Amino acid sequence: MISLSVDSGAAEIVLDAPGKLNALSLEAIGELDAAYAEAEASGVRALVLRGEGRAFCAGRDISGVDPATDDVLGYLGAVEAVMRRIAAFPAPTFAAVHGACLGVGLGLAIATDVVYVADTAKVGSPFAGLGAVLDSGGHALLYERLGSHRALDLIYTGDLLSGAEAVSAGLFSRAVAADELVKVTRERAARAAAGPTQAFLASKRLIDRLRDERLWRVVAEEGRAQAELRDTADYREGFAAFQEKRTPRFTGT
Repeated sequence: MISLSVDSGAAEIVLDAPGKLNALSLEAIGELDAAYAEAEASGVRALVLRGEGRAFCAGRDISGVDPATDDVLGYLGAVEAVMRRIAAFPAPTFAAVHGACLGVGLGLAIATDVVYVADTAKVGSPFAGLGAVLDSGGHALLYERLGSHRALDLIYTGDLLSGAEAVSAGLFSRAVAADELVKVTRERAARAAAGPTQAFLASKRLIDRLRDERLWRVVAEEGRAQAELRDTADYREGFAAFQEKRTPRFTGT
């Protein structure tokens, strides 16, 4: 599911479950955390995160999850832990985002220093179809970059932005043609690895101080909101509809 390679001082972590659009189970989140820990221990000077197949990461893997017994806080706590590890990684980090970047996938991108997206990528909040709430820091990102009206528009409608639209709106670093995405991201990471990484880390720490208070407070609040929604009829219906591949029938309860 998760692989790590190191070459010339740069690490590459790959989400490798293309059949599930790299959706992440609790076990996969643990593997991802371990991969970052191993990369950190190896002393790399830059890191790239990417996904195999048609998507970067479509969010949480909810196949087989029973909403009645779902440990939402446990799962989102693990997500927050890996996001914090990514954000604190002691070297410049880069993400190559293509296809779906949703839910937890969006959180991984938020925690990464520099995000390059395929112009055809899909970014946003699909939770309107699940009876659930956007998580993994998504509210902080959308509100900070888009303002309250457009953030809520995307949340209420479930409409997704293309990678080009997301970059134009200021969500991520830059848009790249899909067939050039991995090459460009690797080149930028290699350039950073060959640069003054201690100076880069000083800037990273300064930027982190500016964003951390809001981001981590929102991540925690999102987890609590998701746990409360678990007991609603719409949450159970949303999960069932997704697993049964049908349109949900929400009642507002």
